[in-house]
Amino acid sequence: MTQWIGIHAIFGAFLFGAIVPHDHPLAETLVRRLKWPVTFLLLPAFFAFAGMRTRIDLLTGGSDWLICGLIIVVASVGKIGGCFAAARASGMQFRDAAAIAFLMNTRGLMELIVLNIGLDLGVISPVLFTMMVVMALVTTMGTTPIVDLLMARKPALQSPDIR
Repeated sequence: MTQWIGIHAIFGAFLFGAIVPHDHPLAETLVRRLKWPVTFLLLPAFFAFAGMRTRIDLLTGGSDWLICGLIIVVASVGKIGGCFAAARASGMQFRDAAAIAFLMNTRGLMELIVLNIGLDLGVISPVLFTMMVVMALVTTMGTTPIVDLLMARKPALQSPDIR
């Protein structure tokens, strides 16, 4: 229906998911029947499809890689800065706010869906698509080591053994 009225099918799927209550028998039946094929067939196929559309060979010169690096920096600073400021404003400690900010900086499935739709519609070029996919990969892969460093606690001092 959404494609028929000129809206992308992903919005129809989202609307359907938002309308059907999660504890409704229809939702439970759909989850039970679709979880395996979606998890083990469609999701890996989607990531493979997105990977095959990513053309690293289009980033030919230093200026392309400089722009790609700038995209990574701007995307990260904007998301990390906004999330960190909001977390601190809500009373979180510095370390916890920073961890939340870096966790929010990850990109994932939704980012790739939007990028693929943009590429399909001709809104973004294959070069920009590749740069944005590289940005999504770099920010997502960097999350775990950064959060591990932020959340590393010094070992608690042990009291001497008094006998």
